[in-house]
Amino acid sequence: MGHRLTKIYTRTGDDGTTGLGDGLRVKKTDRRIEAIGTVDELNSLLGLLLTHQLSNEIRVSLTDVQHELFDLGGELSIPGRSAIAEPHVKRLETILDKFNADLPPLKEFILPGGSEASAMCHLARSVCRRAERRVIHLGEEEKINTAATKYLNRLSDLLFVLARVLNVHAGRTDVLWQPGKNR
Repeated sequence: MGHRLTKIYTRTGDDGTTGLGDGLRVKKTDRRIEAIGTVDELNSLLGLLLTHQLSNEIRVSLTDVQHELFDLGGELSIPGRSAIAEPHVKRLETILDKFNADLPPLKEFILPGGSEASAMCHLARSVCRRAERRVIHLGEEEKINTAATKYLNRLSDLLFVLARVLNVHAGRTDVLWQPGKNR
């Protein structure tokens, strides 16, 4: 692959617009750009999470997700393009089932916390939920790939489970929600 970015600033966005992958220019406040930006934010959070001590299995899973999120961003940048498909969703379900199998069943809601890596994973989960909402919001305006929203939905579930797994690996317990604790 040759050099693709020889100049980082272009000044083309100074007027409040940005270019899509198909060359179309849209406002930076466009629903599509909001969705792309939130997927990018999620990917950045996963990059930060990957700076922590993680098992190789978690590291590989999250790195694969990062690549898929970049594919999703590319999909969103070209209206009508599909990069995420049902096999991606199924792969997440398989990983989710594997990590969840050894966790104790939940009887209470849990709060983000425990270990630093777990709390960061919860933060990524909440941004993932926002990315899902942004993509669905885009879908109210134009046709979207439904596999993309399923993927983000499963990914947020996976991040929830991984947050619990990371607490186990750190020797920490989940922080249980205590309804009405401060009445």
